[in-house]
Formats: sequence, structure tokens, C-alpha cells
Amino acid sequence: MLSITGVTHVYPNGTRALADLTLHIPLGMYGLLGPNGAGKSTLMRCVATLQTPSAGRIEFDGIDVLREPHRLRAVLGYLPQDFGVYPRVSAWDLLDHLAVLKGIADRGERRDMVEALLVQVNLWPARKKAVAGFSGGMRQRFGVAQALIGRPRLIVVDEPTAGLDPEERNRFNNLLAEIGREVVVILSTHIVDDVAELCPQMAIMAGGRIILQGAPGELVAALHGRVWRGLIDTGELAAAQASWSVIAHRLRAGRTLVHVLADSAPASGFALVEPSVEDLYFATLSASRRPGGADQPATA
Repeated sequence: MLSITGVTHVYPNGTRALADLTLHIPLGMYGLLGPNGAGKSTLMRCVATLQTPSAGRIEFDGIDVLREPHRLRAVLGYLPQDFGVYPRVSAWDLLDHLAVLKGIADRGERRDMVEALLVQVNLWPARKKAVAGFSGGMRQRFGVAQALIGRPRLIVVDEPTAGLDPEERNRFNNLLAEIGREVVVILSTHIVDDVAELCPQMAIMAGGRIILQGAPGELVAALHGRVWRGLIDTGELAAAQASWSVIAHRLRAGRTLVHVLADSAPASGFALVEPSVEDLYFATLSASRRPGGADQPATA
């Protein structure tokens, strides 16, 4: 288990990215949802030992991460939002080089590991091609391969499917789900569907805090019978937002489709719908933005 307790981080310019954040992450896939600027990447960098928080504790399987970062790095796999590669270096050679840096000195062991990883992420046919020329999806799969070097027990992936086409996103998510059966995988993202499809546990983050956490199905069930959907004229949106708890809206065929959180139909023409993780996400963010909302405690 990964335990994050009372973690706060303030940057030198005074920006408070994390505020007394506490989170306990068990074995398996764990989704960390939040909008851009929520503090997700800062938290992931702290967990990955790339920066030290201003206060708090991080522990993983008996390792004090802040005092002994070298011990965590030995069991950590990390896929950041963006990672650079050497130009004109093939997938095989780059993965072999990274394995050396990870401390795998035996050439035969490295050969077997590199081959197994390239097969696992479906890059074996492209093993002799330069990674710099890979498509976005292929590069992300290579990123997973390098994160798996050394059989890590904790894997952190930060916004891994942003920019991928639907086919590559599906392939990538299937790979993550397979990996998540045996180790702790933290999936940090703002893409709701990725968490809904992959993660038995999740948390929603905003303003450097955990606003809500638990099993997606149980959290969504709390909205049952309270999410209504209807079409309104686009010019009526501001009035609707002033009168109702509008949690989401989007244009559809020249009108605006709104989702409203209410105990009864807000107006004629609205229909009750089964809530989704997306409704939960938007409703939670909406509540956190109200006066005093950011100070509400997280719910287990």
C-alpha cells in the first residue's frame, strides 16, 4: 500500500499546489481524477521522488519515501506526461540502455527482459525503429515498457492517454489493466472514461486537495434518482445555472443539453437518467467551487 499523509507543497513563488493531502492507495489500479491545475502532477512528482514536498509523509511497503528515495526508485516505474528520447536510437537499444541505468548489469538478463517487454507492449515488430519516429500511441507504449523495467511494485502514470486516438487509447488501457492486477498503479488523469473503465478505486482532486474518494460504483450510487437531463435554448443557460444545480452542459443540434442535480425534475421536459462517473466528477467539482466548498472534507 502507498500511504500519503498530510502532504503539502508550496512552490518558491508562493503557489500552494498541495494542501494537507492524505490518501491511501491499495494494490491494483487507482484513478486520480482532476482538472488541469488540480495538483495531480505535483503529487505524482512527489511520489516519484522527483521533488520533495514542503511537509507530510509518503510511505510505500515499509519504505519512508522522503528519507530513503533510493529505496523507492528501485521498485518504482514512472511514466510522466512527456518524456524525451535520444534521436536515431532504436526501441531495443534505448530500452537496453535504460535497463543498464536501472542497475541490470547482466547482459543475458537484460536481453530477456527487453524482449519480453517489447512483446508485452506490442512493439516487437518495431524494435529496430527509432523511438523518436514513433506515433503518439507507440511512444506511450514504449513509455510503459521502460516503466516496467526491473519488475516495479509501484507504477505511476501521469496523463497517459491524452492525445491518443481511440484505438491506441483502448490498446493502452488494456495494457494498464493487465499490469494493474499484480502491482499498485496510480493513473493520474483528467479523462473520466479512463478511470471509469479501469479503476476499482478512485479519488477526485481539486485545488490541491482530495475532495472525494472511494469505489466508483458506490460513489455514483449516491447520485441515484438525482440526475436530470434536458434540452434548453442556448440563451437560457445563464438563467438555468442561476436557478438550478447545473453540473454539466454541452451543445447539441443548436440547443444546450444540461445535466442538473436535483431531487425532482427542474422543469418540464427533463428526464431522470442513470448517473455516471462523469456526472459524479462534475457534481463534485461544482460543489468544491461553491463558497467554502474547497474546505469540505474528503469522503471515504
